[in-house]
Amino acid sequence: MKQPVLRLKGVLVYYILGPSRNLSSYFWAFTFFLGSYGFISVSVFSYCGLGFLVLSEKIGYFPFLPDAIYFPFIPQGFTMGFYGIVGLLFSLYLWFIIFVDIGGGYDMFDKNEKKVEFVRWGFPNDITLEIPMEEIVSLRIASHTKTDFFNRTFRYEILYLETERNGFIPLTRLEDDLFPRDIAYKAFELSRFLDVAVLPLYL
Repeated sequence: MKQPVLRLKGVLVYYILGPSRNLSSYFWAFTFFLGSYGFISVSVFSYCGLGFLVLSEKIGYFPFLPDAIYFPFIPQGFTMGFYGIVGLLFSLYLWFIIFVDIGGGYDMFDKNEKKVEFVRWGFPNDITLEIPMEEIVSLRIASHTKTDFFNRTFRYEILYLETERNGFIPLTRLEDDLFPRDIAYKAFELSRFLDVAVLPLYL
């Protein structure tokens, strides 16, 4: 997946999608919301003395099945209401970090101000790192390997910015799911923009 890029005169901005906006975060936020809604509904029905699940008439012909499922409020209804409220609060927390995009941000290369700015959004404070362009030494591409649960080995590449005082700063991440051609294009674009060489990095 390509990174969104803003190209202006003398300015390059790469937007970074935070880890809070991946598919698993949406899945768990939605799952916790539905689960907590169900628990709270059962608790309310229990408090009102109503059965929360009324079975159909055909199923009701079986003598061993009740016409409705009912929980007494103490202790089952109260306990389910408590867990429902906790789940709802956790769901709201997940939706909040998704909305704020915790961990996301941007990398800005500004030739007008002669600086590079790395910004990551957080709560309550953002993380910002500014580097003067004269401290940039080169761009580096390093090959890494990763072994998954099934003992399969994957090779992927990471693009780094080499600086004098801050060492190697990663410009791409594994979770970005960038193809090698996307990393190569980003390295080529930044190399021309910053007028620095692209070199291999052996770790």
